[in-house]
Amino acid sequence: MIDWDFALRTAERLVPPGPPRSAAEVEEVVADLRRASAMAEGPVRDFTGLTPSPAADTPVLVIDRARWVEANLASSRVLLEPVLTKLEQSNRAPSGAFKSVGKSINGLEIGALLSFMSTKVLGQFDPFSAYSESAAGNLARGRLLLVAPNIVQAERQLGVNARDFRRWVCLHEETHRVQFSAVPWLADHMRSLIAEFTEATDLDASALGRLLANGVSEVIRIVRGTSEASLMDLLQNDEQRRVVDKMTGVMSLLEGHADVVMDGVGPDVIPTVAIIRKAFERRREGAGSLDRALRRLLGLDAKMRQYRDGAVFVRTVTDRVGRDGFNAVWAEPANLPSRAEVLSPETWVKRVHG
Repeated sequence: MIDWDFALRTAERLVPPGPPRSAAEVEEVVADLRRASAMAEGPVRDFTGLTPSPAADTPVLVIDRARWVEANLASSRVLLEPVLTKLEQSNRAPSGAFKSVGKSINGLEIGALLSFMSTKVLGQFDPFSAYSESAAGNLARGRLLLVAPNIVQAERQLGVNARDFRRWVCLHEETHRVQFSAVPWLADHMRSLIAEFTEATDLDASALGRLLANGVSEVIRIVRGTSEASLMDLLQNDEQRRVVDKMTGVMSLLEGHADVVMDGVGPDVIPTVAIIRKAFERRREGAGSLDRALRRLLGLDAKMRQYRDGAVFVRTVTDRVGRDGFNAVWAEPANLPSRAEVLSPETWVKRVHG
């Protein structure tokens, strides 16, 4: 249903190259980001109290925008395989020339979307990549991606200290690496939620009719800023929304926890952390009207709410039951907060701690 090679070629043609740099500058940025990532590991572990397994020595890759697209296409292909298989096996899947054209159109759309996203992401922990050889020679699940052109562009636009900003970014991304490395069931749990979402995918004609009937007017409201929905919200049925609520709870926890770690560790290792935080919060709000409209359509505004709501949850729970009490969240999947509990931390405390 998707021409993945065409998606990659499309994205590579559309991806802007990033700020101009000489070969020596590129080498310096890559080396500095590797040092910053290595520096972040110890403080993050000490602050969180999480201890990754020695076998979970996931690699750190400093990459450009095109390689970020390539990595995310690979992960998307793995994650979308079940729903694509389900559609292929249904009697509603296109065939012949329609299927060939559809594959190309889908590849074009995904490539264009990822080319846009590739300019926004500073770093990402990818827990769904195949096992790969780590620096220590172990087989590691997942990988940490640092998108060098975006980090350089952001630090220049914000006018902040480059060395400090790179450390600050690495604190956030290293927290995600520690989360998944210290909690071995977390990636599989997220994969199981994606499988639930896939199983709830509605392929009948009435669902498509409802989407076409309600979607256009809702898209207009999203672009105008009068609706908090996104394109993904329009495509979901009731059962999928239930699963998405679970996913939102997990993602809010992960992103909020990383933000709290950044703020907790930052003052000890980053002299200009207060300046960086203030400048970066302005950046998160988006730039021009077109950028804001695209962010709403793609659900990026909802992503920003995950950072804020998740950080409030982590701080509130930690104040209430301490760091060890908060870390009960990593004990088993049942202890993860729901979306409602993220917004009402005391409800989670009562459920888990009594």
